[in-house]
Amino acid sequence: MTDVILRTEGLTKEFRGFTAVRAVDLAVRRGTIHALIGPNGAGKTTVFNLLTKFLEPTAGRIVYKERDITRERPADIARLGMVRSFQISAVFPHLSVRENVRIALQRPIGTSFHFWKSTLAVQAHAGHSFRFWREACKEPELCDPARAALDRVGIGHRADSKVVNMSHGEHRQIELAMALATKPRMLLLDEPMAGLGNEDIARISALIKEVAANRTVLMVEHNLSVVANLSDTITVLTRGRILAEGDYAAVSKNPEVVEAYMGTGHA
Repeated sequence: MTDVILRTEGLTKEFRGFTAVRAVDLAVRRGTIHALIGPNGAGKTTVFNLLTKFLEPTAGRIVYKERDITRERPADIARLGMVRSFQISAVFPHLSVRENVRIALQRPIGTSFHFWKSTLAVQAHAGHSFRFWREACKEPELCDPARAALDRVGIGHRADSKVVNMSHGEHRQIELAMALATKPRMLLLDEPMAGLGNEDIARISALIKEVAANRTVLMVEHNLSVVANLSDTITVLTRGRILAEGDYAAVSKNPEVVEAYMGTGHA
């Protein structure tokens, strides 16, 4: 199992008698792009929420780098190097691109980024200033990694632009920069192509492939062309259980997958 960075054993989640995830045994190999796909309601996002500890499993184990993380907190998971991006944009629209990345770097130890984001949003609504983030620009331990992350995703030239004036595709680039700035060993991407046009999809796909060169990526994605082009391994879920697994050529020819998933026209 030395080549497996993340695995689950009998992972199960029940909600008041409804089993959303049923005895899922998942194994994600190091240095690969692994896609989790399936029809709407198959349990993909629930699995993501279990892996990143936004939900507690009813049964089963989660092991990351040979460490049992089943009962760890979300912030502990991030500190171990497993970082998640969300389907819904997680940027501060009225701050600059650079300031957004600095916030990701400067969040308090032990606090998940999305809790920290919510806290700052409340402060902003109450009229508090974000001046302390701007003054942090003088600190090289914040600015240097922020600049490197923005350059990595090809948006360094927009560092001082306000996020509110940027496209949805550029928001995705910023979110990836925010994740990369924390130096993760594993990225979990929740529908990275959601809401993007063809040009943005091509750009973000190329970016994901580039950043995956020295880390592991697990993603939920609805766009089958993206899945086919990027993924080394695909796990197909239906009704909360694993239906099939393999590369795209094998999975796409599986009769059960064709019936339960491919034929629906959804991913």
